[in-house]
Amino acid sequence: MNVDELVRDTFREQAADDTLAPLGLADRVLAARRRRRARTVVGVAVGTVAAIAVAVAVPLTGSGKDDIRPASRMNRSDIIAHPDQSPPRDLIAAGDEALAAFSTSRNVKQPNKDQIVTRTYTLLNQKTGKYVKDRRWSFVDIAPGMLTAAVLEGELPAKRVGLLNLMTGKVDRWIPVGQGVAGVHFSPDGKKLVATTYAKNPDRLFWSHRIPVNDSIEPQAVPSRTGFTVVDVASGKGKWHKAPYPKDAFVGSARADFRFDHDGTLLVEQISMAPGSVYRDLQGKKVATPRAEKYVNVYVDAGLSPDGKIAAGGFAGRGKEIASELLDPVTGKRIGKVPGQMLLAWVDNKRLIAWGITPGTNEFRQQLVLITIGSDKIVPLSDFRTPKDNSIGRWEPLFTTR
Repeated sequence: MNVDELVRDTFREQAADDTLAPLGLADRVLAARRRRRARTVVGVAVGTVAAIAVAVAVPLTGSGKDDIRPASRMNRSDIIAHPDQSPPRDLIAAGDEALAAFSTSRNVKQPNKDQIVTRTYTLLNQKTGKYVKDRRWSFVDIAPGMLTAAVLEGELPAKRVGLLNLMTGKVDRWIPVGQGVAGVHFSPDGKKLVATTYAKNPDRLFWSHRIPVNDSIEPQAVPSRTGFTVVDVASGKGKWHKAPYPKDAFVGSARADFRFDHDGTLLVEQISMAPGSVYRDLQGKKVATPRAEKYVNVYVDAGLSPDGKIAAGGFAGRGKEIASELLDPVTGKRIGKVPGQMLLAWVDNKRLIAWGITPGTNEFRQQLVLITIGSDKIVPLSDFRTPKDNSIGRWEPLFTTR
């Protein structure tokens, strides 16, 4: 039994008595879909909302003195917003969806003229409800329930995967891997991890592979994916499968991680050519795109709605309009638009979290906002990010269910 399964049982016990009930019982929390990382971002028009403070964790009734509730569940407010904070300092959430962590990245020059795209993660401390910077990790993903993070340390690829306890800030267990791992992602139920393996660091830019870029010479990434291992979180066991990245699909990035699909039964990878994604079974065999996900845009983080009936689409605005389309995932037909440009995560079947901008400002001044299908109402969740020429240095959110 893993950490999140223990918490699920605890929540069931709480639901049976008169103590604080969870936002949606733990089965809902662990069954909800994991959200993907944000990538290119531009935003939406913004309304106003008051900030809602987050409660800190306190001891559970009748439990040991060191047993506490996670801060992400102590405040049951539907919307927990801090529109005066960027980067956020206090918990941000809407419904069962929460900002579990965020990261910044920068190019670190090496003595041999290589560069490494280096991430710095800031994780939610579940004791305090505060986001705390943790420089130990080179790659992080967080399980549904926000109690466990999968972490990689040092220069990638790494030889082990850590299971970080977000209540204590300590690694509960290390899982050794036979192949070097550079990316880890949880399944929707949090019971499995897919660890993508590489021969070289996909975040390193190699001077030996430099090319002319405009008026300068730039080092380049080297694609080297070798395969993947689906790890059972409880036992730490898994089998490696060979799955190199197709060379003719490589454009500009060597990172080609596998992730689980909407229901966790298949793996999906992004590719640069049509149809944009490739699906595989958990043994690595390529399979047809599931009918229910045929028109899911893998470059849009929100993906499918929780009920699987709507696919978050890309930008669909005209002129000064800022809008994203909503698609029928089976037919690809547009079934609506919402006032957001980059859709990050579904809160429920009617609401999404997106990046937003103020009309008349540039596209790099963004804040997290909550939008509702069929409504022009926009609720700010964070303050605006500082404008930059590109995404390097700006904080990038990581959402999951709380």
